[in-house]
Order: sequence, then C-alpha cells, then structure tokens
Amino acid sequence: MPINPIIQDVTDRIRKRSAPHRNAYLERVRRAGETGPNRAHLSCGNEAHAYAAMGGDKDRLATHRAPNLGIVTAYNDMLSAHQPFHRFPDLIKQAARATGGTAQVAGGVPAMCDGVTQGQPGMELSLFSRDVIAMAAGIALSHNTFDAAAFLGVCDKIVPGLVITAATFGHLPAIFMPAGPMTSGLPNDEKAKVRQKFAAGDIDRTALMAAEMASYHGPGTCTFYGTANTNQMLMEFMGLHLPGSSFVTPDTPLRDALTRAASERVLAITALGNAYTPAADVLDERAFVNGMVGLMATGGSTNLVLHLPAMARAAGIILLPEDFAAISSVTPLMAKVYPNGLADVNHFHAAGGLQFMIGELLQAGLLHDDVKTVAGPGLSRYTQEPKLKDGVAVWGDGPGQTGNDRILRPATDPFQPTGGLQDLSGNLGTGIMKVSAVDPDLHVIEAPVRVFHDQDQVKAAFRAGEFTGDCVVVVRFQGPRANGMPELHGLTPTLSVLLDRGLRIALVTDGRMSGASGKVPAALHISPEAALGGPLARLRDGDVVRVDARAGRLDVLNDGALDRAPATPDLSANTHGTGRELFELFRQSTGSTTLGASSLFPQEPS
Repeated sequence: MPINPIIQDVTDRIRKRSAPHRNAYLERVRRAGETGPNRAHLSCGNEAHAYAAMGGDKDRLATHRAPNLGIVTAYNDMLSAHQPFHRFPDLIKQAARATGGTAQVAGGVPAMCDGVTQGQPGMELSLFSRDVIAMAAGIALSHNTFDAAAFLGVCDKIVPGLVITAATFGHLPAIFMPAGPMTSGLPNDEKAKVRQKFAAGDIDRTALMAAEMASYHGPGTCTFYGTANTNQMLMEFMGLHLPGSSFVTPDTPLRDALTRAASERVLAITALGNAYTPAADVLDERAFVNGMVGLMATGGSTNLVLHLPAMARAAGIILLPEDFAAISSVTPLMAKVYPNGLADVNHFHAAGGLQFMIGELLQAGLLHDDVKTVAGPGLSRYTQEPKLKDGVAVWGDGPGQTGNDRILRPATDPFQPTGGLQDLSGNLGTGIMKVSAVDPDLHVIEAPVRVFHDQDQVKAAFRAGEFTGDCVVVVRFQGPRANGMPELHGLTPTLSVLLDRGLRIALVTDGRMSGASGKVPAALHISPEAALGGPLARLRDGDVVRVDARAGRLDVLNDGALDRAPATPDLSANTHGTGRELFELFRQSTGSTTLGASSLFPQEPS
C-alpha cells in the first residue's frame, strides 16, 4: 500500500529540518563503528578488571571472537513492572552462552514509581529522572567492552531515558526486553469509581485501600493504558522489541522464551556477524513517525509528546508539535483501553493487540514498512505473533481480524477518524489534550477561571464547596523550570466528581497529567510555562478561557488579560526536601516542553 501523503510529507519535513543534525550524528556513529569490537582496544589491565568475576566466560571474552552483550537494567522490586527483571540477567547469560557469546550486567539505572510519588514531593523529580537514567545508562556502556546492549526497562521515564542512551551509543545494536503487564485485577473503571467516592467523602480510607490493593496486586506493569504501556507499544512500532513481546505477562514460559530469543537475536546482529544492525539505523525518521502513528492510533499517553522529541534529539532528529498534529489528523483511533474504555491491556492483547493494529495501519498506508528493526528489515514482521513450541518462541501469522470490536477496531471502521491526542494553540500558548477518553460534549469548554498554584489548593477549594458553576481550573507554576513538571493525576478524582455533578469543568496547566488521565478535559504542557513569564502567569480569577479541542484552540477571551504583569509566586519550597536539593541544575537548564523538556538538549536546534 502506498504511504499516506500526509505521513510522507511529515517524514520528509522531519528529514529536511533534521539533516544537519542527523548527518553529524551518523558520522559520529560511523566513526565509532569503524573501530570494531571495543574490547580489542583495551589494555590487558583494562580487560582483566572487566572479566575478573566472569568465571568460565573469561576465555571467550579475552579472545574477542565471541560477541559480548551489555545488560543495562532498571530492576528494583519496589516497582511491580520491574520486579520480574530480577530473573532476566541469568536467562540472558544462559542464552548468550548457548549461542557462543557472553553477557554482563553493565550497570543499573534508577527507576522511580510515579504511582508511589503521585501527589508527593518526590513527583517533582520524576521528569528529571529520565535524563538521569540516560546518563546512568551511558556510564554503564562507557566501559567499551560490549558489542551490543540489552535494555531492561518498562515504565514512564525509564524507557525514554534508555532510548536516549541507545541512540547515543548508536553504533551498538540495541534491543529492549519487556517484562509484561500484571494479570487483570479489580477493573480499572471500578477502581476509578471508588476513588471518586473517596474524593466525595462517601467512603473511608479502608475501602479505598482495599480497592487499590485489588487493582495493583502483583508483578508486572499496571494494566491501564498509561505511559508505561504506551512505552511498550512504542518499542514495537519503532522496531526495538521482538514482535508481539510487549504484553505477555511476567514469569510465564512464553515470557522467558521471548527473553532468550531477544538475547540470541541481538547477539546475531552485532558487527561480528553478517547482519549488523546498529541502533542508529533502527532509530531513523521513519521509526519516529511510526511511533507517533502508534501513539495516535492507540490513544496513548500525553507524556510521550514530551519524551519522543527528547528521544529523537539523541538520534539527531528534530520533532516539533506540528508533526504530532499532522499525524493525528490522518490516524484513526483504533483502540479503547482504559482510561479510554473499560478494557485493560490484557484484554487489548487478547483482542488482537499490536499485531492486528500494525497490520491494519500498514494496509492503510499509515506506517512505513521500509524500516530496519531488531527482528530484521520491514515493519511487516510485527504483524506476526509468538507462540511457544517445545519451550522455544516461534512466530506465525498474527490475527487478521479483531477479536472484540468494543476494544479494537479496523482502520476502516475506527472509534474516531483522527488520533487520540489533540494539539492546542492560542494566546495562552501551546499544549496538548488527550481527547480519546473525554466525552465529545466536553471537547469545548468556555468558562471563568479559578487560578491555583498547586493541586492541594484545588482540593482544598473542592472540600470547601467553592466549585458551584462551570469553571476552567488553572494550575500554574507546574512546569519544569518551576518545580520539575510533576504529574497532577491526583486531581482526576476531584474534577471527575464535579463533572458528575453536571458542571462543565476543564483543567489548564503547564504541568503534566498521568498517562492514565481520564474523562476530564485537560490542556497540558502549556508552553511557555508560567515560571518563564508565560501567559498563564497573567491570568486572574474570573477571566474567561475557552478550551476548544475541536478547533485546537486555547485562548483567554477578555481584553487586556495578557497585558498585566505576570504573577511571581514564592517557589522556594520546591527546592529542598526529598532530594529536590540535588536537582537545582535541572530546574535551571531544562529546555522547552515543546522540545522534550530535557536538560540534555536544552537549546533550540539551529
């Protein structure tokens, strides 16, 4: 199927604007690749340190003839999504030995749980942790003893940080190995209803805790379609996972077989063999366009609108907000997974999942098939799904039709003809809204504003009964320069109660919402942020704001509102406690949210 002209135009536009940066990047990668296996250039003392604890693998490492795989792991057993990784290094090493190679844990990276830090001071470190992860993974690979890299990570900032490093070390083949989602527990919509009842004061904390524990109940990724599971989708659409591996549950025979198969595959595509596939070749403009299509088709997390530009910058590619908007305009919304619907990711996977979706989007000409992937050339490989045969993962044809059209629909009969995210712009700046979970009747809200400087103030106003009419809730000074751009997911139950009371409510903020942001119309990532004197800093209670997701507009309507001097609140409390003292450099140097809010790439590309 010929590629859709809009998709091709966006790809060409990205390629043209990125050319100087991409060419310089590829030249650096080429030079790094030409040096051959890095171990050959280490001194005997260097090598002895690297292999001292490797036991029976020492000889193979010292001869340089066998490929050596560096494992970068985000394992900890406080994150349910990452707890399964404790078994992966042994599985990977066994698979490497079976193919004549070796593997070493090169290093670990931090991995915080946004579910634990929601509404807490630690959430102000969350976005910055992405860049810390990228740097920590870079330290792990800086030992220069590896022919390929295996990245073990799942959740919100972890995968984007690891992709930044995979691109930075672009001469190395890189594969991502998922851990899979936890089995289904208390349905997400029932959990959300319990949260709303608690917010309204109808139930006590004991009932709330029982519901939360029944929902988050075991190893694996949380089952709603938030940032973590959006990451997993992205790794398949961009060709960094093995096909069909994203949503296989942890600690199962198929999950283990896929981990072994990924280990064997990445060792087969090093520069020592005949199928050399460096990460730089996988992470090209077409791969990022495919990722954006997947984001829109699945109604994925708004957080990826921040992460994808930062990931792309590491590969010399410049993504801009208009790229997301153009791709959304022609990409159908094919999935309804909570919070966009009642199903969870296990139901989505059972209904045909990513394999059906990729096949449909390829047929519609909305994805580039002519890409390189860790599985081999061509994204069409990702229409195949894995099965277990004699303990080994084998691939066959994936589903040709949906198993449940209430969860997953063909591209020709989607839930809506355009993507799940809507770009916003106007006199209040630029932003993004996740419209896939919002009632179409709420896509346009025009109402007086109430201005707040943190989410606790909103909750206090709610408890005091101050919300009695239609309202646009503005929570400002939540951008990366102000306090690290924390997620404001804790507002979802409160604002949902107001919607259920019949009020027309919208949220406007320079902060973020969780990937699980639901039915509240929320204009997020507003740039320029208030701390830099952006328009949100000039709003006052009573100003009338129009949030229009249909037209893609965000405007204050009363004359003179933006002529005022900006508010300048005291933000000193955000600079200390819970480790925030250590991140002042990030708050001072982080770049624009439209370019990924990264301290690694703070400057506008020339």
